[in-house]
This record gives sequence, C-alpha cells and structure tokens, in this order.
Amino acid sequence: MKIEYHNLYTHLILVTQNRIRSISESNRERIEKYMTGIINNNGSKLYSIYANPEHVHMMISRSPKLSEEILATIIADSTARFINENKLSLGPFAWQDSASAFSVSKSDVDKVCKYILNQPEHHRKISFEEEYEELKRHYQKTLKWELRQSG
Repeated sequence: MKIEYHNLYTHLILVTQNRIRSISESNRERIEKYMTGIINNNGSKLYSIYANPEHVHMMISRSPKLSEEILATIIADSTARFINENKLSLGPFAWQDSASAFSVSKSDVDKVCKYILNQPEHHRKISFEEEYEELKRHYQKTLKWELRQSG
C-alpha cells in the first residue's frame, strides 16, 4: 500500500568507531553537506545536523519506504566511503556497527533541532558519554510517561 502522507521524525545519532575523534572542524561542514545529500536522495528530509568529532546528530523525517536501520546504514556506508576517498580523516574512517534512533513527535521537532544545532555549546559542559546517557533516560522517561497516560 502506498503511504501518501507521513510524519516519521527521527533523532538519529551515528558514532565513530571506538568513539575516535575523527571528524575535524575543518571538514565538518563538508561532511554535513554530503550527509544532507544522501538523506535527500533517499526520499527523506533533513531538518538539522551537527557533526561532532566523534558523533553526528541528525533530525530527519524519513521516507516510509525505509526503516531507521536501513537509512542509518545507507548514511553511514556512504559517508564512510566519502570520508575515506577524500582523506577527510587522519586515518581510516569507520562508524560503529550500531546507531541510535529516537522517534520525535511533531511538536518536539523544533526543540530537537535547536538542541542539535547547539552542540558546540552543549559539549563545552558535558561529554558525549554523559549526553548519550541523558538522551537514553530522556527518551525512556518520555515513553514511560506516554504509556502511563494511555494506560
């Protein structure tokens, strides 16, 4: 069945292999633009992106034809190839074998976009490890609250 309208908002996080700080500030925008093209070419829309040295946050409205796993794999494989072919990393570049995908309600899209675009300031105060644990707690807490409200 064809889906004509969809609101499939996902906060996607890719992490470099072994959390190595492989994305330099000098190549950040070029990598972000490439990722934007990959997302757009796969029937999805990018709302915001920020490539930190060891992880990338993206707010995406994905095509219903793609699961989060397939889209993350397409982005990761294409971007790793692009970074390696263009020597945008000091050594061989790779992503972790897993990513994180958090569903976002339409009412929270702007808030998540602002959060993503504020990454440099955010990471002056908190490490990626701390941020990641906070995000997991936040999204789990939201889910538990929604389940309590509907039950």
